[in-house]
Amino acid sequence: MTMPPSADRPNTPLLDTIASPADLKGLSNRQLRQIADELRQETISAVSETGGHLGAGLGVVELTVALHAVFDTPRDRLIWDVSHQSYPHKILTGRRDRIRTLRMKDGLSGFTKRSESAYDPFGAAHSSTSISAALGFTMARDLGGAPDPALGDAIAVIGDGSMSAGMAFEAMNNAGHLKKRMFVILNDNEMSIAPPTGALSSYLSRLYTEAPFHDLKAAAKSAVGFLPPPFQEGAKRAKHMLKHMAMGGTLFEELGFSYLGPIDGHDMEALMSVLRTVHARATGPMLIHVITKKGKGYAPAEGAADRGHATAKFDMVTGKQAKAPSNAPSYTKVFANALIDEGLRDDKIVAVTAAMPDGTGLNLFAERFPKRCFDVGIAEQHGVTFCAGLAAGGMKPFCTLYSTFLQRGYDQVVHDVAIQRLPVRFAIDRAGLVGADGATHAGSFDVAFLANLPGFVVMAAADEAELVHMVATAAAHDDGPIAFRFPRGEGVGVDMPERGTPLEIGKGRMIQTGARVAILSFGTRLAEVMEASEALTARGITPTVADARFAKPLDRDLILQLARDHEALITIEEGAIGGFGSHVAQLLADEGVFDHGLKFRSMVLPDVFIDQSSPADMYATAGMNAADIEHKVLSTLGVAQMGAKRA
Repeated sequence: MTMPPSADRPNTPLLDTIASPADLKGLSNRQLRQIADELRQETISAVSETGGHLGAGLGVVELTVALHAVFDTPRDRLIWDVSHQSYPHKILTGRRDRIRTLRMKDGLSGFTKRSESAYDPFGAAHSSTSISAALGFTMARDLGGAPDPALGDAIAVIGDGSMSAGMAFEAMNNAGHLKKRMFVILNDNEMSIAPPTGALSSYLSRLYTEAPFHDLKAAAKSAVGFLPPPFQEGAKRAKHMLKHMAMGGTLFEELGFSYLGPIDGHDMEALMSVLRTVHARATGPMLIHVITKKGKGYAPAEGAADRGHATAKFDMVTGKQAKAPSNAPSYTKVFANALIDEGLRDDKIVAVTAAMPDGTGLNLFAERFPKRCFDVGIAEQHGVTFCAGLAAGGMKPFCTLYSTFLQRGYDQVVHDVAIQRLPVRFAIDRAGLVGADGATHAGSFDVAFLANLPGFVVMAAADEAELVHMVATAAAHDDGPIAFRFPRGEGVGVDMPERGTPLEIGKGRMIQTGARVAILSFGTRLAEVMEASEALTARGITPTVADARFAKPLDRDLILQLARDHEALITIEEGAIGGFGSHVAQLLADEGVFDHGLKFRSMVLPDVFIDQSSPADMYATAGMNAADIEHKVLSTLGVAQMGAKRA
């Protein structure tokens, strides 16, 4: 595949000859080193135009080339954990001509995606799933599963941050028991999104500092099974001699894996030697510990606090990101400042996140209250129950997670928090549709899965000022669990209160009074509702508009008043079927309101996963913009529409 020359794109003569991983076979290590150098430059160039996850991909460039050069992909299943580091992999696997469509509408996904390529055998975007999937492929191979192409080896590439999640150890425990040939590449860059935390990180650091023992330990320990029989006994004796000198890969070996490492993940000679050896000789589960540097080879990324984890479009020379001017503070920053304000007045307030201190704004809280802020690593299940323990012990924990990641701790929300009625405060960031990260990161389901739990309070902020009041409400609420949700991005630019005032639990607010139809909004679609209201008023139909604030408990008085005083009632929310609108419908049915002819409609996210695009375009696809709301009102009232957006 020859790429057209371009003055603003890197010169990649050898990479230009690679149409698929098969073209890497037979190349010398020197040539593979050149491929890696060119691949790194192509990745930087592409992400400078699209934005996206940069640092993780740069850290695995050499590893990506080596894996595809040694293994027979796609017959051998290469599974990237999280897969935000898969951009170099996509370039090598026939998608280079589309790499500058990353994360765009109808473009390449920012993660691996089964429907996109045979080289993406397992989709991802959340962490710690790769070893389980690799073991599944391994057992399918050995049990006679025969998709096309036939199954070969399974290779999971997982970061040290992802290894902190319990699911990774559950999978390793099972794999060690089954003793099947499979490969786990531990990509140890000492960093996931935030700096590493926890005992596992310390353990891996100790392994790294013991690197001078690497050659001897590899011979005496990790590679015993690869040696000819006459040498194995001597190697085993050497292993015992070293037992008290260095820890080695004992943790992984106790789980049933042969351990090899640490290895310099940017040394092509070392990578190729190790991978060729294990590929030729491994009989059971292997863990290869590879040390890499996130952001490797691009100074602006290497120098960034997050090593260039995620970036907007940027200038390749300076690394400076192109950001649109801000008209209002982000919801995340508003939340963080409001929580700091509450924390100044109440020393029992603590905050917990799972490897996302910057993304959730808790880095700001941690600066003010370092002893009251906890990053538990990529361990949402533990994080939720940790908060339950804090609450049971008399503290006021704010469990601060993205909506999509809260899903990972749902059993703990039910069993450890809700049943015990513990006052854990759930601050749910990235609610609703989130844009370029696509369906895997959409915050679509939290209202539905929280509002069905007895004793839960569930709120959604209509704007940034409301968010401040909801933080205050959560801080003051000690009678069971409470949650509030807010979207990604900037607020709407409303006047901000000096400090938050606790809301009355279960009470909404009237925004405007009209006739015939009432629109009851839950969350930030309120701005779209007001835009639709202006268009409807121009048609002679002024709707009543209310902000529900609470999905649970519902404001019964407000809802029943709206139903009684209008011929139609429409709810709207940034969530899936089964959420706020379903609870309103249940209330109306229980009260017999439908018997009197009320026309009720509920606008929710459609029953599909919506692909990546801009948030505005995604909401247009979902049918939840101002024009859609206007159309819903008119169709519900039976008003004829000329040139309507939807039939």
